[in-house]
Amino acid sequence: MKRTFIAIDIPENIKKEIVKIQKQIPSFNGKLTEYENLHLTLKFLGEIDEKVIEEIRKKLRELKFTKFNVQIDKLGFFRKEHGAIVWLHLANCDELQKEIDKKLEGLFESEKRFMSHLTIARVKSVNVKNNFFSEIEKIKFIPLNFEVNEFVLKESILDRKGPSYKDIERYKLE
Repeated sequence: MKRTFIAIDIPENIKKEIVKIQKQIPSFNGKLTEYENLHLTLKFLGEIDEKVIEEIRKKLRELKFTKFNVQIDKLGFFRKEHGAIVWLHLANCDELQKEIDKKLEGLFESEKRFMSHLTIARVKSVNVKNNFFSEIEKIKFIPLNFEVNEFVLKESILDRKGPSYKDIERYKLE
């Protein structure tokens, strides 16, 4: 059994800009997403066995999709009962996600509410909540643009330090 997901990797030059944004986040108890782990999850597949992984690989190889441009255009957060997720929105990824859902129909449920976001911090707690969120809302950055020319089937390996990701297969876009 492998814990798997489908993602778009973020180019190195864009990751460097994301790190600059992360440095503007006010102090909090929690964790910034590590540089090497910055990605957009298109579909989380969960714990699946090798036979299902092979089926997924075959279906994803059949997917025909054109390269496209993405813009990281805004920063936001999901408040949770305890803490929050700070994220960056990636515009223009919805169509690829829908195509992946169609290809995997019958194996996995379609996403009910896909929100194209890249998690940049996981907040466990902050000293003054309202101040933290108003400071997050003040962070400004120039929109970041890049071309998506592939997506990746990945394995997520969890240990005490947190997750690490291993590519299972890469899929080129036309």
